[in-house]
Amino acid sequence: MERLTQPEEEAMRGFWQLNGGFIKDVLELLPEPRPPYTTLASTVRNLERKGYLRGEKLGNTFRFSPLIVAEDYRKRFLGAFVGDYFRNSYKELVSFFAKDQKISTEELKEIIDMIERQKPQQP
Repeated sequence: MERLTQPEEEAMRGFWQLNGGFIKDVLELLPEPRPPYTTLASTVRNLERKGYLRGEKLGNTFRFSPLIVAEDYRKRFLGAFVGDYFRNSYKELVSFFAKDQKISTEELKEIIDMIERQKPQQP
């Protein structure tokens, strides 16, 4: 799976949100300033070439469907990000945000609670 550029990721978020759709639909979801239609169309063709989207001709237009699930993309590239910048340590990642005050004590407690709820219960 090839890493996406920022415009490609933004386009994919639109297709994931819509569960597939037309370029004009994704264009409406993008934040201002929106790229020109032709720029987004080029980005979509790149995504198709990279294997992220499949285009289906409907009349004189194309409807595009995601071939990659958003969660799979996130897992793969978050793992690579943690490996590249935090020596494969999610603890270092969380510590980085805590030191920079980007995550509160309350949010850390919520994360611990989520982890505790997912642990198998010991007999």
